[in-house]
Amino acid sequence: MLILAALVTVYIVLGVLYESFIHPITILSTLPSAGVGAFLALILFHQDLSVVAIIGIVLLIGIVKKNGIMMIDFALDAERHHGMPPEEAIYQACLLRFRPIMMTTMAALLGGLPLALGSGVGSELRRPLGITMVGGLIFSQALTLYTTPVIYLWFDRLARRFGGSREEEEVGGHGPEPAPAAGD
Repeated sequence: MLILAALVTVYIVLGVLYESFIHPITILSTLPSAGVGAFLALILFHQDLSVVAIIGIVLLIGIVKKNGIMMIDFALDAERHHGMPPEEAIYQACLLRFRPIMMTTMAALLGGLPLALGSGVGSELRRPLGITMVGGLIFSQALTLYTTPVIYLWFDRLARRFGGSREEEEVGGHGPEPAPAAGD
């Protein structure tokens, strides 16, 4: 129940931030791959789902969500302020945000390796944290770099189909119509 409440809260905050019902779902769509990767890593290394592993999953969710936010935020800005079509906007977002996303992921992944591979005193307590971080980041990064643009475009087409075209949305509700020319 607590995780569900946290996801609803994140959805509401992202919805207010992007003024959209759809784009928060695009960002939250990155989370299942992180959870699956963390669980697969725990199974692969014969670790239990302990409280420390759950803390690792929560940390992982924050990192993966931030990567989705970086891509979607840039694409929405390109669409709204530079007039790019959605395909070009998400393509540019993928190109220009690839390096910061990979830098964040690699920093977290390399920071989790000593926890996952450590063998000192108390390492058995910290190992599930490192395993969930490393496994979840590798799995989710491999998937979300490809799936986030696809989901973004799919939801954009879905919104256009059920909400009208984007030009109709921009004309309606954004101030008064321009006055006709003197000769009209």
